[in-house]
Amino acid sequence: MKPFSARSISALVLAFFLVNSLVSPVRAAGMSRGFNQLLESVVKIDVREIAFEAGAKRYTGGIGSGVILSADGLVLTNAHVASPRAVEINITFSSLERVGAKLVGWDHWTDLALLRVDMAEVKRRGLKFAHAALGDSEKLFPGQEVYAVGTPHGLTRTVTRGIISNNNRYFEDTRGVNGYETGAFNTWLQTDAAINPGNSGGPLVTDDGKVVGISSRTYLGANNLGFAIPASTARRVVEGLLRENGSITRSYIGLVPGALQDLENFYSLASNTGMLINSVDPGSPAARAGLRAGDILLALNGAKIDGRFPEQLPPIQNLIANQPVGASLKLSVKRNADIRDYTVVTEKLESRVGEEWALEKWGLSVRKVSRAYARENQLDDANGAVVIGVQPGFPAAVSGLSRGDIVMKINELAVDSLEALKFAHAGYEAKPAPTLFEVQRNRRVSLYILKP
Repeated sequence: MKPFSARSISALVLAFFLVNSLVSPVRAAGMSRGFNQLLESVVKIDVREIAFEAGAKRYTGGIGSGVILSADGLVLTNAHVASPRAVEINITFSSLERVGAKLVGWDHWTDLALLRVDMAEVKRRGLKFAHAALGDSEKLFPGQEVYAVGTPHGLTRTVTRGIISNNNRYFEDTRGVNGYETGAFNTWLQTDAAINPGNSGGPLVTDDGKVVGISSRTYLGANNLGFAIPASTARRVVEGLLRENGSITRSYIGLVPGALQDLENFYSLASNTGMLINSVDPGSPAARAGLRAGDILLALNGAKIDGRFPEQLPPIQNLIANQPVGASLKLSVKRNADIRDYTVVTEKLESRVGEEWALEKWGLSVRKVSRAYARENQLDDANGAVVIGVQPGFPAAVSGLSRGDIVMKINELAVDSLEALKFAHAGYEAKPAPTLFEVQRNRRVSLYILKP
């Protein structure tokens, strides 16, 4: 084979640039049609919200991104950008005009939130905006080019380019959204398109301007590892939030799943058969029915279950979550050499994070004990409130109360709701007097007196 001559190499280089000069304008023109509308639909979101920290009520601020999905001003963003704690939300359009917005719905389980622009203000000021469309994330493939659009570090209308690194990434973040659980019911899109703080809630799009994901997070300590919620998940959540007045009701039975990968031989199972039950929440429907850790779930209501790989676990959890609350589920389970049937009645899924409040005269911030928190910490019931912060020098700190304590009674009255705490605090504000707290700490009961 003869080596290339300098003339032939020059001809090849010239041909390459000629082809690119023909292709690039065509590609750019195709992108501009879809991208112009997409770029005009991406917004900056400024949020001011309440936080109950260190024994006081504080106001914090943050920024994120979002994408307008409809002509009536629905904006999709992350749950960790805009939450029910928000007291003020402002949207900045691509025109740089700023208007107010309200929270329509919030779903920390998928890290998605839905806002609505103040359309009365939009009409009064004669403002215009574009809206984007959700694409088909199920057709994405590794290596496909995508673009992340948003407001990284406050730099509005920023576009970064990358590829789909993995179209079916699994991870469950038990405290990913301000302490709330996320990631149990969906897998994620992994991309190397640059995603930075402020990109959260912005769209991940294909070159035709279709939204195939909502940028959510990066992998701390790594480069070029960003994650987005697939459009298929976003579409279901948006429909659910609109249908169910701002929240999505899911079912719960108390199974913590595990992948069976490499364990089939140990459990004498054929490949792609069943899902490992890693643990069972104490007091949950599954526990009451008799299920226990190490069981293998083979079928649910007669449908075979395949949980061999971690990526297969979210759809199985979603299958359970989508059952009606109070429904009876028939579970076929393998335990040792036996196969048994169990009937489990679903409950409403709840977060471990309950309602929060600050009792500022005491310098005490608390969170209501939720049913999930009680089960996780093996408490007798869901009464009481968890101390999440104390303010130095105030009565709570001086008495010896500390973070993690569970307030069970005040002046011999049971704390069965935050209203009981608020009522006692109001009485203290009106007439300060020594107040007796009965507190559970490390499974032991102690008494503390808060003095004026």
